[in-house]
Amino acid sequence: VQLVESGGGLVQSGKSLTLSCVASGSGFSIDSMAWYRQAPGNQRELVASHRSGTIPNYADSVKGRFTISRDAVKNTVFLHMNSLKTEDTAVYYCNAAYCSDYVPGRMHAWGQGTLVTVLS
Repeated sequence: VQLVESGGGLVQSGKSLTLSCVASGSGFSIDSMAWYRQAPGNQRELVASHRSGTIPNYADSVKGRFTISRDAVKNTVFLHMNSLKTEDTAVYYCNAAYCSDYVPGRMHAWGQGTLVTVLS
């Protein structure tokens, strides 16, 4: 499975931005998709996750401002970010947990990351 993110960039504090991530490949079934982020000097942290049939999970720091949504047919996940703050500046990574037709067990894939910079 390959993941490609898009939508990052420069944005003013208080504004909105939407990230997209598309999964491609063959012979796989996605169980869940998530967004992580990593700011300079910090560890990578979970921002939001989405698993079909369950309530999305959010980091406390983004609750009420970010929304994760997923198009299961198109294997795409979105992160709608509102009321952005300078502390949201980070590289945002897409993650997918999936099962493969060719390899037993649950696997994870990561995107290359997309940079979001929030200006004050």
